[in-house]
Amino acid sequence: QVQLVESGGGLVQAGGSLRLSCVVSGRPRGSPAMGWFRQAPGKEREFVATISWSGSTAFYAESVKGRFTISRDNAKNSVYLQMNSLTPEDTAVYYCNAGLTAATMRQDPGAYWGQGTQVTVSP
Repeated sequence: QVQLVESGGGLVQAGGSLRLSCVVSGRPRGSPAMGWFRQAPGKEREFVATISWSGSTAFYAESVKGRFTISRDNAKNSVYLQMNSLTPEDTAVYYCNAGLTAATMRQDPGAYWGQGTQVTVSP
């Protein structure tokens, strides 16, 4: 059974930082790439960042480029999202996802999702 478990969310002031973690248990079939998505209240879920199995390729949404960094540690079955210079617009539930490739996941996320972790950024 595949499980993705996120952690690291919380309340932070604008300009602050948070580091999200996602631990994967089981083997997501055909889904070596990993990514983060988010959903703000009243909005659709959106792509944030994705990373290839090797970690050599990563993609970022324009809104987070230069502020967020995705990384992974395959030995720990984990993927991370370092978020710096947070703004209230980053407030959302952040979800971990396992998908086919870092490129395709941007528009076509994989079938495996975590339960989400809340990030709230105060002005």
